[in-house]
Amino acid sequence: MDITQLYVLLVEPSTTQQRIVRDWLQTFGVTHLTCVQTGGEGLKHIQGRRPDLVISAMHLADMTGTELLQVMRNAPDSEETGFILISSETGLRYLEPLRQAGVTAILPKPFDQEQLKRALYSTLDYLEPGSLQLGHYSAEELNVLLVDDMQTGRRFMRHILERLGIEKIEEAANGREARDLIDHNFYDLIISDYYMPEMDGQALVDYIRNQSSQPGVPVLMVSSRTDESRIAALQQIGVSAVFDKPFDVETLRSMIETVLA
Repeated sequence: MDITQLYVLLVEPSTTQQRIVRDWLQTFGVTHLTCVQTGGEGLKHIQGRRPDLVISAMHLADMTGTELLQVMRNAPDSEETGFILISSETGLRYLEPLRQAGVTAILPKPFDQEQLKRALYSTLDYLEPGSLQLGHYSAEELNVLLVDDMQTGRRFMRHILERLGIEKIEEAANGREARDLIDHNFYDLIISDYYMPEMDGQALVDYIRNQSSQPGVPVLMVSSRTDESRIAALQQIGVSAVFDKPFDVETLRSMIETVLA
């Protein structure tokens, strides 16, 4: 699939903003495009014909873009659909639920054509990432543990891993559950969220490296708030790699291939 094959649903209450985004998409070769103004209209349209990608404003007349994404992620007919949010909001309380629900990309207002194009390519990577290239390893044989307190976050990550060819995936809702699974199972790779109740990602990594029977297992850490000092601290305690939300699939693929090389 390439950009010209994408079927895009644009949910935007402003006719001016609709026209701008529509014209840019058509410049990129997107011809399969439907525009609606409310979240309700978007959800009704999805029931009739599922798009490959939804591009939505944050503030709609009947709901927020966050609420629209959360409804989509909990519906079997749209849980795997790509989602790009357009928003001028930068506060954590607005963006964190989106990141947890698996937004494909966030475009800040104002944005330009190049930023939109990059977001579209990130969506293509999400929809059709291709298989991992692991040399002596086989993606189908990998045993992966996925740790995240948000079910929508685990579901979103599982979809990506399965598209990368990974079939053996176990899930834990927090560090304590993960610790129990690690005590009784062997894993080739652990992917964990950082912020979790009961036992967070940092405490989990400390347990893996210093108390578990598999201290050398690669651990990828997902965090919605990354900075150089936090990344350095996580790497110091034994995290193999850190990436933030939203992330592009190519970054995840590259990290997995690197830590398992």
